[in-house]
Amino acid sequence: MITEVVNANELVKVDPVFGQASFNDHEQIVFCHDKDTGLKAIIGIHNTVLGPALGGTRMWKYANEWEALNDVLRLSRGMTYKSAISGLNLGGGKAVIIGDSRLDKTPEMITRFGQFVNSLSGKYITAEDVGTTTPDMDLIRDVTPHVTGISEERGGSGNPSPVTAYGVYMGMKAAAKHQFGSENLAGKKVLVQGTGHVGETLIDYLTKEGALVQISDINEARMEEVGAKYGAKIFMGDDIYSADVDIYAPCALGATVNDETIEKLKAKVIAGAANNQLAVENVHGKMLQDKGILYAPDFLINAGGIINVYAEIAGYDKAEAMKRTENIYNTTLEIFHFAEANGVTTHQAAMSIAQKRIDDRKKEMAK
Repeated sequence: MITEVVNANELVKVDPVFGQASFNDHEQIVFCHDKDTGLKAIIGIHNTVLGPALGGTRMWKYANEWEALNDVLRLSRGMTYKSAISGLNLGGGKAVIIGDSRLDKTPEMITRFGQFVNSLSGKYITAEDVGTTTPDMDLIRDVTPHVTGISEERGGSGNPSPVTAYGVYMGMKAAAKHQFGSENLAGKKVLVQGTGHVGETLIDYLTKEGALVQISDINEARMEEVGAKYGAKIFMGDDIYSADVDIYAPCALGATVNDETIEKLKAKVIAGAANNQLAVENVHGKMLQDKGILYAPDFLINAGGIINVYAEIAGYDKAEAMKRTENIYNTTLEIFHFAEANGVTTHQAAMSIAQKRIDDRKKEMAK
């Protein structure tokens, strides 16, 4: 008999799901594989107390499967609190497809993924995210009703990115009001990191208001295109986190607010569209607070997208979706005031309010 010795630093791999640091009492993790289409996907269902778990499908070229699992766990958890704090009767879920969306994605792969979604019988409802599109959602709709963000031509709410950007814009204005005394962004120096669909629309709002916008993106061609279109300056320094700006708006991937970057930040406000901006929530939320940097919780101000696609479930129109998204401004101010009154970080304030709504529903269900 051969005895395998496992080192302590490898123990996390013995329990690849429950042992993950990002596992947070998730209800269900579904691994989806199809050899014929090359599909490798993971669906994370974090919580369904308030309703079915709704969250987009991200397609990304992850370095490895551990990275993909960590991402889906963090993202699905974030969706639970995003829906809760936005007053939506939805739970939290997310999906990731492992691969390069520009090279690996095929209609057959997306359709096969839709069949996996359908097998969950509505417990998880998908939508678009990084690397997926409205046409992809239309393909999924061909094989399951459990999808949102389908095209307006097919009776859906269409691309949620513009509504997401509007919510971020509202949250940023609320943060400016709280930190600087005025919601007016004219003359404010704003660095937008990421010029995708949401980032571009946010840049449009900001430049129209007169903000002094700088942009950064790993895709240089895209960055130059957006810069020329809106008259935004391309950030030319070596380190964007050291930029002399008033507001930092992360609109790409998460975890950009961490030990290293917080030490460099000169911005007094962080308000952006990226999910999971704080690398370690409690640690880095407190570091920002101690440094006097106001953080607008990402899962609050980027909720416009889910508010938009929820229209397909709740039956309200685009005008109502925009009205609900505009209210992110008021909710953000309430979070800031709650944080100050209770001596907690803005992230902790938002989490506690969202968790209370979930706990209250649990109590109702137990009666």
